[in-house]
Amino acid sequence: MSGHGEQDVARQGFDVADAAPLLLDPQGVVTNWTGPAERLLGYTAAEAVGGKLSDLLTVVDAERVPDLVRRCRATDGWAGLMTARHRDGHRVPLMVRVLRTVDPRGHSSLLVLLSELAGSSGWDMSRTMLEQMVAGSAIGLAIVDTDLRYVWSNPALEQFGGGPAQQRLGLRFADVQPGLDAGSVEAQMRRVLETGEPVTGFEHVGQVRSTPLRETAHMLSFTRLDDDRGHPMGVHYSVVDITDRHRARQRLALLDRAGQHIGRTLDVMHTAQELADVAVPELADFVTVDLLETVPRGAELPPGPLAETDRVPLRRAGHRSAYEDLPRTVRDIGALLSYLPGSPPARCLTTGRPWRQEQLDPLALEWAESTSGRREATFLELGLQSVMIVPILARGVTLGVTVFFRRRRDPFREDDLNLAEDLVSRAAVCVDNARRYTRERDAALVLQHSLLPRRLPEQDAVEVAASYRPADELTGLGGDWYDLIPLSGARVALVIGEVPGHGIDAAAAMGRLRTAVQTLAALDLPPEEVLAHLDDLAARNRETTPEGSYGHSMGSGCLYAVYDPVDGRCTMAAAGHPAPALVAPDGTVGFVELPAGPPLGVGGPPFEAVQLSLAEGSTLALHTDGLLTDTTTGSTATGQDRLRQALQGSTTSLEQQCRAVVDALVPVRPYDDVALLLARTRLLDTGQVAFWDLPADPAVVAEARRTAARQLGRWGLEELVFTTELIVSELVTNAIRHAAGPVRLRLIRERALVCEVFDGGATTPHLRHPRAMDEGGRGLLLVSQLAQRWGTRFVPGGKVIWAEQSLTGPGGLPVG
Repeated sequence: MSGHGEQDVARQGFDVADAAPLLLDPQGVVTNWTGPAERLLGYTAAEAVGGKLSDLLTVVDAERVPDLVRRCRATDGWAGLMTARHRDGHRVPLMVRVLRTVDPRGHSSLLVLLSELAGSSGWDMSRTMLEQMVAGSAIGLAIVDTDLRYVWSNPALEQFGGGPAQQRLGLRFADVQPGLDAGSVEAQMRRVLETGEPVTGFEHVGQVRSTPLRETAHMLSFTRLDDDRGHPMGVHYSVVDITDRHRARQRLALLDRAGQHIGRTLDVMHTAQELADVAVPELADFVTVDLLETVPRGAELPPGPLAETDRVPLRRAGHRSAYEDLPRTVRDIGALLSYLPGSPPARCLTTGRPWRQEQLDPLALEWAESTSGRREATFLELGLQSVMIVPILARGVTLGVTVFFRRRRDPFREDDLNLAEDLVSRAAVCVDNARRYTRERDAALVLQHSLLPRRLPEQDAVEVAASYRPADELTGLGGDWYDLIPLSGARVALVIGEVPGHGIDAAAAMGRLRTAVQTLAALDLPPEEVLAHLDDLAARNRETTPEGSYGHSMGSGCLYAVYDPVDGRCTMAAAGHPAPALVAPDGTVGFVELPAGPPLGVGGPPFEAVQLSLAEGSTLALHTDGLLTDTTTGSTATGQDRLRQALQGSTTSLEQQCRAVVDALVPVRPYDDVALLLARTRLLDTGQVAFWDLPADPAVVAEARRTAARQLGRWGLEELVFTTELIVSELVTNAIRHAAGPVRLRLIRERALVCEVFDGGATTPHLRHPRAMDEGGRGLLLVSQLAQRWGTRFVPGGKVIWAEQSLTGPGGLPVG
């Protein structure tokens, strides 16, 4: 074996001083055995020479020997690991190197070098092999000295830019990678130098010199290098490109953020803006969201992509820019625009497919055409370089288009387009939900406004003002309502209620309940009886109405009050509804002590009414519970105190006071519907009311007629004397003939002339249609023909039959 060959062996990982040599003939038989080999394996030369090498190895490795001998005869040799059997039987792991040698006579033999692996972690590497490893590694490797200047780096580090290894020598990290945060990287190096503790998995994001327009991510690991005495000599670090993994994490984070921030409201325009906000700056530098002009209004749309037409009207619903000057000619939110026919956005709307271009033509004009008629800018003027366009599609319906732009960074790739499609598809469902909600909410609002009184009836009992504020888009329109119903005898019913639930269902239930109240009010029942009938209606409705249909009123609240301007008495009862506030003429505010009663339809104790005597100028504030809710805490604990303070404010009119109270206590878009009805009491002048107690004697009928005629003369109502005499005659005669107890006649001059006759009877008179030969039964029929309206109401101790005559003649002119 030549000296040059021995040097090669040493460089390939063997220290000749430690290796145990032996010789084999070309057939693998041991021809020479040495002392080191005897010490390593325990066999003497006499025992080993003449035997085969395979006899010294384990069974598995012995089977490899014939093939290795043939290979070594044909090549320069072989190196690898084998396991031998020691003479005493234990196994000896070996590093084996086999070289073919030729003596001067031309005879070949095999030189085998054995090195024990005991205490070694593996194959000992020579510098040549180590250099091959680091040179061929795909991982960037480098060594810096204690001043953090490069002293060595491998070729793989050049893929990140910064020049070849020779040009790096003596430079700092910031010198070769100015696009990265060198401070954070060198801080890790200093930490390793100071502590000796390695740092692994340090992630860093920025622009390297090899791709200055693209954001890349790297994972670095740092280890301190010490000399033989343990003194720091520098830091060895490795760099791995993890951009793909980083972008995947960014993609998941962006989609997660989209799920958290898009669709937080049910407002179409707000949802579109949320889409733009989420996409900038992680995905794009500038984003526009344009919706079909009918989408924000909640209109129903045809399925599929749009038909190819000249221009499609769109509304700018959202935009976001990462730069103040990008673009300088951005359209305002809400502005109308259209895309030119054949432009990429127009094609996306008509095909339903996305589109991407890595490099825009800088001299091309932007595609949108504004209704303002201003000059369109070029993409160069706008600073836009790369674009993606994704149509907004949800449930088979085209809602609009989203356009993503970039500048001064990597163009959009295919994976960017996939991410944009995922992002837009999630936002599209939220936009469509908001559109559908807008349609339903508008329909419910129209329904509720059609069911609420457009204008409260004119009457002289109270001065009234009302305010209704619908709930915001998150909770949906509720079922709050109010009403004022004129009753007989110049009295009025003040009603306020609240139906549970939201949307069209609540509006329909509210309309049904309000209609029932108006019907019951026409019967002139006391407040507690009105609520009892409503309770029965709600209970029957719960049992007979199929689940999921409109009109459920179970659990509704209602307050019903009757005010009489003749004597100032007010009677009220409540079903699961807050008591009204009462503002005295001097401005002090209190609350009526009113039993709440159970909500309608749920069962419970009977309803109780309370009666108040109200001074003229007192104000009743009937309200739903939304007025008492604190918008910051959601609590109603302090609601009455807040309402008391709001009602104490002085205003010039009841209408202004009503608006001021609602504005002070309720946000523009409250969580729950709010209704407020203010009623300021009036009293009829004593000259407007006249009454007489009559004996139960048929002879008094004529005197009653004459008395009524004289009173009408004092009021200047001579034109109504004849009809009034007939009505008085019939009602008094009916009371004396069919009832018991005292009879009282009362005339009230208000907006109508009211004639009332009280008797002690408990039966309701019925209108009859007598035949031509009948001698009686025509009294109430005659009254119904002469009066504008008539009826009966029960009072303590009897009943009242009443009839009203209009005080306006043809054309609305006053009588008298």
